[in-house]
Amino acid sequence: MKIAILGVWHVHAPDYTRAALAHGEVVGFFERNDALAEAFAAHFGLPRFATVEDLLNSDCEAVIVCSATKDHTADIIAAAKAGKHVFTEKVLALTDTECDAIEAAVNESRVTFVISLFQKYIGSRKAVKAVADSGELGKINYLRFRNCHNGSTGNWLPAHFYNAEECGGGAMIDLGAHGMYLTQWILGVPVTAVSAFTLACERPDVAEKNTDHVEDNAVTVMTYPDGAIAVGETGFVSANDPVVFEVHGELGYVRMEGDRVTKRTAATGGQEVEVSVPASDPAPILQFVTGNVLPGCGMAEAKALTHMMVMAYGR
Repeated sequence: MKIAILGVWHVHAPDYTRAALAHGEVVGFFERNDALAEAFAAHFGLPRFATVEDLLNSDCEAVIVCSATKDHTADIIAAAKAGKHVFTEKVLALTDTECDAIEAAVNESRVTFVISLFQKYIGSRKAVKAVADSGELGKINYLRFRNCHNGSTGNWLPAHFYNAEECGGGAMIDLGAHGMYLTQWILGVPVTAVSAFTLACERPDVAEKNTDHVEDNAVTVMTYPDGAIAVGETGFVSANDPVVFEVHGELGYVRMEGDRVTKRTAATGGQEVEVSVPASDPAPILQFVTGNVLPGCGMAEAKALTHMMVMAYGR
């Protein structure tokens, strides 16, 4: 498959490009930011298209969208209308209305659409879901997902990741997206959400980049009609912090920390036991470039993630 890279704004663009090069042909890329474009071209040696239209008029069959989140709507709609298959970085768009417009264009053109919800395909996350879905926990009443890194306190996040207009927010809409789509995977879309967003990094050099004061430390609490509560925790200010994913019910819990999964339920006699972790499935980018797309990373899931972010940010 011939692929073009539509934007290299996102930090995952190099990894996606390497996957495309390994399984197909990359005909070139487009990027609005000259500095980002020059660095990308120097690294990969790929030609740069002058405009989105030039890219879409090429012989590419598919696009990998890594432009700024605010540009996703225009870029994906244009790609779909040009008959190009679409892989996009999360989140899909910043509003529900924009998502509806993207969906209409994709459906009308009948192109393949895949979004990068990669944690759903990791073995340890699949193990947690299998226990949650089995009924062994009884009625589920609590879910918690924590995923953090030290991108701010370690000062390795690029400056444009602090641009509120381009990103639509800070830590929650970026790293916190993983917890949101995993929550939806198990509990569905919540009915209410309330968030606490703070700015915890005190480094002067990071403050110079974060002039929009986007949050670097965040928690969103969500509720469900049956009384269940879900908590998403994320941030750019914590080093050496394991990813934690836990689901609790009336009969016990299942908990993932790192790659280790344990459970303690009525069926285990109240004893904590190890849960077997299945093999991981290919990440969505590999599914896309090989043409073997699995359920779970399509338009419905993409729209649900944006809706949950709309709720988290009170938009």
